[in-house]
Amino acid sequence: MYSTTDFRKGLKIEVEGTPYEIVDFQHFKPGKGGAMVRTKLRNILTGRMQDITFRSGDKVGRPDLETRDMQYLYKEGDDLIFMDMTTYEQLPMPAASTAGKSDFLKDGQECRVLLYQGRPLDIDIPTSIVLEVTETEPGVKGDTVSNVTKPATLESGAVIQVPIFVNVGDRVKVNTTTKEYLGRE
Repeated sequence: MYSTTDFRKGLKIEVEGTPYEIVDFQHFKPGKGGAMVRTKLRNILTGRMQDITFRSGDKVGRPDLETRDMQYLYKEGDDLIFMDMTTYEQLPMPAASTAGKSDFLKDGQECRVLLYQGRPLDIDIPTSIVLEVTETEPGVKGDTVSNVTKPATLESGAVIQVPIFVNVGDRVKVNTTTKEYLGRE
């Protein structure tokens, strides 16, 4: 069990049988009565945001969450197929539940998978990753205006904006949370 004094951003809690992640929280003391904790929570199962206010000292449960190292195998329809590295069991996960992180997965890549009651919910990938550019337009010589960008398709299938000097075959570093180009490798 967690108390409201344990709350922090990113903490996963269970309220009325539903797992949530704390996105934001604020302690406040109204004019009369006890202190309260106002929270902004993201439902881990659906991704919907919800505001819930707790009394200071209230207890909430710990969700049945675990993380496992798994290998991404392939995409099948709208599902991503992962293999448990210890049991070799294959588990499907809806690509929509990864909030765009699946755009940066390559076949055979290892990552951490968050499971709730044995069902995969989300993946944890590095905040920056190096991928090869597989398709982009050639840069126009003499176009020296600063911050000129063009779309580029990466080996994982993600499309990001890159500077005009980046060509097919270049390896680029990408921020996986903002989908921004960070530099060439």
